[in-house]
Amino acid sequence: MTKFLISDDNSDGYKLEDILMAVRKDMLARCGKVVDDHRAEALHVMKNNMKILGMLSEAITLATDSTNVLNRAFGPSKSADGGEPRIGTS
Repeated sequence: MTKFLISDDNSDGYKLEDILMAVRKDMLARCGKVVDDHRAEALHVMKNNMKILGMLSEAITLATDSTNVLNRAFGPSKSADGGEPRIGTS
């Protein structure tokens, strides 16, 4: 069973891109709180966060692309309604 992602046994789960966008939003809010802290440690953390945000944006693009491929090939997911997975095995 998946903990966060929607699946045949977790109809209350989320799409991957939705989770990643929520994480990105939280990170941006947190970055806003340290943007004016010019200590070396804060600058180091901000630099790391900026790299992570870029990676998250790339991951969101890939996850959205996968959803679009599945939607075009098999139609919208019916997992939330207890439907079968569109690919893979249940």
